[in-house]
Amino acid sequence: MKMQYIPINPSVRRGGRRDFAKYFKKIHRQIGRTQQDIVPELIRKLHDELQIKADEPIGDDILKGLFAKSVILDLLGTGWKIRVANGVVEIAPPRENAINPSELKESVRRSHQFEREEQLNLPSVQDFIRRMERQQLTPKGWHSIFSLMRDGKELSVTLQDILQTSKMNGNCQISALSTAIAPYIQPITEDAICEQTGLLLRDVWRYFRLTWVNSYKPLPGRTMSFLVRDAAAKNHPVIGIAALGSSVAQQRLRDTWIGWDQETMVTTIMNEPSERYAQWIIHSLQSLIEGIYLNDLISDQILSRSDIKNPTIECIQRLEREAEGAIKMHRLYPHAAAHKKSNHTNWRTEAQTYLYRSKRCKTLAKLLRIRAAFQRCGLTSSPRHRLGAALERADARNALMQLVRLIKAQRVGIDMMDITVCGAIAPYNALLGGKLICMLLCSPEVISMYGKRYGKQVSIIASSMKGEAVIRKPRLVLLATTSLFGVGSSQYNRVKIPCDRMGGRKDEQIVFGELGKSEGYGTYHLSHRTMKLGDILLARQKGGRRVNSIFGEGVNPRMRKLREAFDIVGLPSDEILQHRNTRIVYAVKLARNFSDVLLGLTSSAQYFTSLRNPTERTKQIAAYWRERWLFGRIGRPGVLEEVEKHTPTYPVTHGARVILPLSDTAI
Repeated sequence: MKMQYIPINPSVRRGGRRDFAKYFKKIHRQIGRTQQDIVPELIRKLHDELQIKADEPIGDDILKGLFAKSVILDLLGTGWKIRVANGVVEIAPPRENAINPSELKESVRRSHQFEREEQLNLPSVQDFIRRMERQQLTPKGWHSIFSLMRDGKELSVTLQDILQTSKMNGNCQISALSTAIAPYIQPITEDAICEQTGLLLRDVWRYFRLTWVNSYKPLPGRTMSFLVRDAAAKNHPVIGIAALGSSVAQQRLRDTWIGWDQETMVTTIMNEPSERYAQWIIHSLQSLIEGIYLNDLISDQILSRSDIKNPTIECIQRLEREAEGAIKMHRLYPHAAAHKKSNHTNWRTEAQTYLYRSKRCKTLAKLLRIRAAFQRCGLTSSPRHRLGAALERADARNALMQLVRLIKAQRVGIDMMDITVCGAIAPYNALLGGKLICMLLCSPEVISMYGKRYGKQVSIIASSMKGEAVIRKPRLVLLATTSLFGVGSSQYNRVKIPCDRMGGRKDEQIVFGELGKSEGYGTYHLSHRTMKLGDILLARQKGGRRVNSIFGEGVNPRMRKLREAFDIVGLPSDEILQHRNTRIVYAVKLARNFSDVLLGLTSSAQYFTSLRNPTERTKQIAAYWRERWLFGRIGRPGVLEEVEKHTPTYPVTHGARVILPLSDTAI
């Protein structure tokens, strides 16, 4: 397939475009003369030059040029191609289908390498790493992060002894493995201390996260982090780390599979216009309307009580105009401090800020349009026959699609979570410890932890929309995630747990199901330096910034900021943000009726296993992992030799250690 080049024409003065093309013509020649493995270092040096210039007082045109150059340098560093034809810079993404799996994985690693090294070179990060590696006196004695790394030689000898004990049959050997590796889940809370070492658990988690291929970015919304520890060894060393985060709002494959995409849901209801669906539609619409604070809108004569019951086009248009005016005021005067979590005590005041007044008006306008459409079709109550007749009309179908979208927005952050971090550290990674970590995330213990963590927590956005505290009972019924690579995940591949192994039915199992491949959109291939230049550019815009990194403005502020900056400079945002590194999308059902829960058709989750005695369920999952994965793995040639390499004592040669760029590998 012929490589498709994209023209880049930054919105700068004519001389600036000429300089832009000249700059990249020179770089194109430099890359052509440079060995492939040295190209990332060349890109870093070029970025350094841009950063020095960006810190000087510069005009808008020069700033736009610097931002555009930084974007293109990021793309070149992740494998994109460049040429200059007729004075125009053109770029082309890597052709994924032309790369074999091993080359593709290496390409993705290189894509993450620049940003990861940029993070590791931050003085604050380097200070943190050195502090964690330094022996410190804690209430539990002298310890460092190395105290929580399993000695590979000791583990290898223990496993070898179990394998070579001739008196044992296979079942006895599997049982004996529990004396070598005994996993348990430990949630990370704000100030929790490791009982064995006295180290802060959040610091332990953060240190090991820095060993990942990709850099770490805290995510907005709900998050839960976990350590998986090994009770079979001194200090209970860390087997691996995991984290759950609020699910991404849009994921086409996932949404179609759940039934959240509008077309699928409308087709389902049209094929079965039941009384249950009719009641769900009417009740969901009313519930969403009741979730909006109205008093100020009524007193300001934006609408009346009768408008809510019988909406008119004039009322809806007033709401839309008010929403637009309020968001303009928010962008001019964002008042980020007023929206901080610590200030969320007076929800009625929060509801009347420009941000939430705009959101309330915009959402209410959508809901009243839906109600008006249903009323025109005679769908004012929930009889089944009215639903079937109403959906014969295009406006009713369109209204239902809008309603499904709003229902999804309400449920996506409550009853499902994304696996954002999941993996084992050395030496357990050589023993398929990654499969253990993802299996344990399906434990009833994690479901219970999630319920306890968020069962009494006030929802910020819902409370700010309603003007009073809103607590939504969480029912974790689905986990979703994506692989780092688009060519299969050895970690998630073939992972399934028979439910009868943890007190469930024999004919059921919890499975990491593959839904397909994502489209490859994101921002990971664009550096922190590019973001910094984009922030400077956005700060100079008249009329206020569309994105102020305030919780409630919208999802993925990083991507929205970049899109806005691309628009200012005249860069093709869709093409640049489509990084082409497709990823496999996985979903894990934790309840039989997960779809009904996520759609709001029921409030009761039918879990595959009982939530009673959750720690015992975790032990049962660990026992199944030892039988299904560990026992066969340790008998393979070379595996225990690989485990043995990891030494947490002087001189440290351990794969769980963070290696700083250009630093020594041992202390």
